[in-house]
Amino acid sequence: MLFNNKTVFISGASRGIGKAIALKLASYGANIVIAAKSTTENSKLGGTIYTAAKEIEAAGGKALAVQTDVRNEEQIANAVKQTIETFGGVDIVINNASAIQLTNTAQTEAKRFDLMHSVNVRGSFLVVQHFLPYLQKGNNPHILTLSPPVNLISKWLSPHIAYTMSKFNMSMMALAWAEEFKNFGIASNALWPQTTIDTAAVRNLLGGETLANMSRTPQIIADAAFYILSKQNLEYTGNTFIDEIVLAKEGITNFDKYAVVPGAKLYTDLFL
Repeated sequence: MLFNNKTVFISGASRGIGKAIALKLASYGANIVIAAKSTTENSKLGGTIYTAAKEIEAAGGKALAVQTDVRNEEQIANAVKQTIETFGGVDIVINNASAIQLTNTAQTEAKRFDLMHSVNVRGSFLVVQHFLPYLQKGNNPHILTLSPPVNLISKWLSPHIAYTMSKFNMSMMALAWAEEFKNFGIASNALWPQTTIDTAAVRNLLGGETLANMSRTPQIIADAAFYILSKQNLEYTGNTFIDEIVLAKEGITNFDKYAVVPGAKLYTDLFL
């Protein structure tokens, strides 16, 4: 199998997009490290690192659940240690954990600003930094960051500048790593959806069931990630991909199966 015995670290993998990617790669034989905070069930969010591990193993992969808050460097270091001790190395690192609040300058409290930058920017940076020595030894190593193309127009800057800065910083890191690590053979890309994705954030923070019903399932991101991570010898590196474009390159142009509500009008995601 394509990902047989390859080890994949995914932050925020207990639910949503992170878990969907984990299940997709597990079905092809991957070892999955589920690094997230949730160890007890939350009715509004659903899922824990332990329930995700059971699903991953049922899908055909091996799972390691490690409680990890990426704001805490000691917890990141512990997750790296457990990954290496359990699986002997790492081949893919996916920066999926993210915090969101769509508020303007006046309405963004310092603690929310700090949260978004601590998780989205600092957390992603430190995860890659701590895994870098092991990625250099990996089999066709990849870094994949869930963040958008950098689009410096006021439409995306002014309504929620704190969140926008944090996500654009993630994308800039993805592009920087592609250049910085190319001599190590490590590919680095960013990936973002064309439409909103039915996740807990969409249902609880952004638009409720109405927006969820105008969205696609996380499976479209999982499928796009699968194709990006399948590429060999830096064929895909230094890109800020959109899911539809990745799938179109593979000859997949009918996306109907990904709609939460078949035939519904879909809502275009932020930054596009």
